[in-house]
Amino acid sequence: MPEQIVIADTSCLIALSKLKLLDALKTLYSNTSITPTISKEFNEPLPKWVKIQEPKNKNYQRILENILDKGEASAIALALDYDDVLLILDDLKGRKEAQKIGFKITGTLGILHKCKQSGIIYKIKPSIEKLKKSGFRISQKVEEVLLNANDEF
Repeated sequence: MPEQIVIADTSCLIALSKLKLLDALKTLYSNTSITPTISKEFNEPLPKWVKIQEPKNKNYQRILENILDKGEASAIALALDYDDVLLILDDLKGRKEAQKIGFKITGTLGILHKCKQSGIIYKIKPSIEKLKKSGFRISQKVEEVLLNANDEF
């Protein structure tokens, strides 16, 4: 069975970088890819283990760019190139579009949850607080569910 590909969008890279947890992606998933568009949006040096790949279906990417930002559109278009893929998307419109196609998705908060479950971090609440202070939007309901799921409420 081929290895699962993980495709991260810009918002996840930015958030994990702010939390000094970008390397957690390598620990959690051995095969992380992004597109050149996402790399440009991130605008920071990337670890060598992050693969930068151009989506094959540029036409579909252009269609998606009519409803999504360029990074999300390129991530979804790249996901079409693989059989087993996990998309890391935070934007609700992007998540809905990816779900319509049938992709498995998670977001930055899902990655933080997995970091806690894997022992990469010991508490999730400080990371949530830091993200909120940096402008990352988290609904109170989602925050409560996440804190409850991690026995931190």
